[in-house]
Parts: sequence; structure tokens; C-alpha cells
Amino acid sequence: MVKSWNDRLNTPGINGIKPTPPTVGDVVEGQPMLVPTARLVDDFIRSISKGVAMDVRALRTALAIEHGAEVTCPVTIGYHLRTVAEAANEDLERGMTLSDIAPFWRVLDAKTPTTAKLSFGAAFVAAQRKREGLEP
Repeated sequence: MVKSWNDRLNTPGINGIKPTPPTVGDVVEGQPMLVPTARLVDDFIRSISKGVAMDVRALRTALAIEHGAEVTCPVTIGYHLRTVAEAANEDLERGMTLSDIAPFWRVLDAKTPTTAKLSFGAAFVAAQRKREGLEP
């Protein structure tokens, strides 16, 4: 049976710091790299104030600094950003309000590759960004 996005978001895990391997995105081999859980990413996104945008690179940097690492895993963050967004959409479909879900649109925008993968499309992201006065 396929897990719901909320099940994936709430799957127990351990945030860890590991040396960066040689072939991980834009990071330098050997740097202390945070490998976050989906819940950690969700919690961080919830801390971003209304009307404030943060791109994925800034999110990765802020998470790394907050947890004593130099970088955050670019592969893991992409996966978890989608998990956070899809879980939030599930919550909206169940009747939760926008103020009750993680405001993932403060990180995802029309140019973010993860946005194109969302099951509910990019229009929702664009509408929420517009509502908060953020660039599309």
C-alpha cells in the first residue's frame, strides 16, 4: 500500500550530519552536510513569516547553520520539499485552513523544479505567492 504524503512527512527519522560525498550537487566533498527529515523541513518552513520568500539555496544554508553543518543535502531537500507541499495539500483537501498548513509557497515558486512535480499543479503556488505579495 502506498503511503500518504502525511505518512511520509511523519515517518520517524533522525536528522544527521555526514561528510559530503564527492557527487552530491553543488557541495564540496567532505563538508559537514545536514541530512534532514521531512518533519524538520516542515517545521522550518512554518517558521518563515508571512510575506517573506526564501529560495531553496537560502533554506538549505539556514538549515545547515541552525544544525551545525556547512551545507544541507540538495537531494534530500528536494524530496522533502515535495513531501511538505503534498502533505499540506492533503490537509487542505481534508478541510484544514491555509493558516494551519506549512506555507511551502514561501520557498517554492514557478522556477523551482519541485513545483513542476506537484500533483496539484503550480497555479496554487502562484496564487498563494500573489496573495502574500511575493514574486511569482
